[in-house]
Amino acid sequence: MSKRKCSTGMDAYVQKTPKSLEFSKVSQHVMPGGVTANIKFFEPYPVVMKKGTGAYLTDIDGNEYIDYLLSYGALMTGHGHPKVLDAIHKQMQEDGTLLFGTPHHLEVKMGQKIQSLYPSMEKIRYTNSGTEATLLSIRLAYAYTGKYKIAKFEGHYHGGYDQVLLSVNPPVDQAGPPRKPKAISESQGLHPNHLENTIILPFNDLEATNDILTTAQDQIAAVILEPIQAGYIPAEQEFMDGLRKITADLGILLIFDEVKTGFRLSLGGAQELYGIKPDLTALGKVVGGGFPFGIVGGKEEILNRSAPSAAADVFDSSQSKHSGARDVLFHSGTYNGHPTVLAAGLATIEILEQEIQQVFKRTTQLKKGINKLLSAKGIHSKTVGRGSIFNLIITDKENIKNYRDLQKSNFALRKEIDYHLLAQGIYTKPLNRYSLSTVHGEKEIEKTLEAYRKTLQKL
Repeated sequence: MSKRKCSTGMDAYVQKTPKSLEFSKVSQHVMPGGVTANIKFFEPYPVVMKKGTGAYLTDIDGNEYIDYLLSYGALMTGHGHPKVLDAIHKQMQEDGTLLFGTPHHLEVKMGQKIQSLYPSMEKIRYTNSGTEATLLSIRLAYAYTGKYKIAKFEGHYHGGYDQVLLSVNPPVDQAGPPRKPKAISESQGLHPNHLENTIILPFNDLEATNDILTTAQDQIAAVILEPIQAGYIPAEQEFMDGLRKITADLGILLIFDEVKTGFRLSLGGAQELYGIKPDLTALGKVVGGGFPFGIVGGKEEILNRSAPSAAADVFDSSQSKHSGARDVLFHSGTYNGHPTVLAAGLATIEILEQEIQQVFKRTTQLKKGINKLLSAKGIHSKTVGRGSIFNLIITDKENIKNYRDLQKSNFALRKEIDYHLLAQGIYTKPLNRYSLSTVHGEKEIEKTLEAYRKTLQKL
């Protein structure tokens, strides 16, 4: 492709990634939209990677990027960390198999480690993704309370299934009053009943949340929330304390979706920082060490609803007529507690126990550097987030408290910056949050800030 002046960040990106464009054309004949998950797509086409090492990705054109997407935050030890790879190889060699299909020692070893870091998780169950973890937590809440509605917060994402795929990114002009949001479907194919059975709450507004929950307390099994919305907009401490008291008083379970925040804000997640013990917790991403993985944990009396019984097995055709699978909450999965995944997850936790504070230090350094550069350019912005996650929000608003506040930011300018950064080898999906890892060091921070300087000069 001949060199030409790039008038926009997207032009610069397209000029740098011709093979990704060609791949995109071919992939559309294989997969709908050319991708296996909608989240992987961005306009005009996603960059296609072929290799990952440490803090870096290399695309099929041979361009190298510092990776701040990190598989949407999952890779907190970077790509191909030697200790994680060694743990995987060791498990395969010593066990002689990838999968037992039976109980094995790593299930207990990982469980005990999780219980030590998350005291609220008195009993646990393994799943194969964060989405499955939130799905199981809701089923447990239904079974325990005998109620069959849930409440979630506007702007919060808990997976791609029907009960929760509502009001994640709704048009503000259709989403109802700020203090009494309306349930808005985020996908075709959702049964209309979910618009009635999932109640939408306003994040960081305790008074309005209390009013909504009190009105429907006899119907709501649980409130599920991201304690840090989208991984970077934090709940206020007063709001979190109040929500814990309200749900307890009303007989509504409190579910923390810590799929994004588990291990990224502290080893004990957001609940450690806030000093809150939820009734149920869903974990995923980081704790899988790069593999599909999830964990549900919580109060023993709730988790025990899923304890198997010889007389209550959905697969047991010899069940008594007086007792059956309906008497126990069914949860199963061929790959639950996969030994290779648990080995990778345990190795990841061991690394973080030694290095997590350094990740936080580098994250703070990057945030301050970005803020300083944009401020010098006269751009009103802030880096919002805690721990090892943040997002760049271009706004003159002093406080970003929820989804509605976020919608008042300058997405167009942020996207333009992101495409210019992509063309200079700084990778995150446009408009997405930044996540750092143990392998993002001084050199990567300096390179990133230099790319910002060049980008701001172009603007």
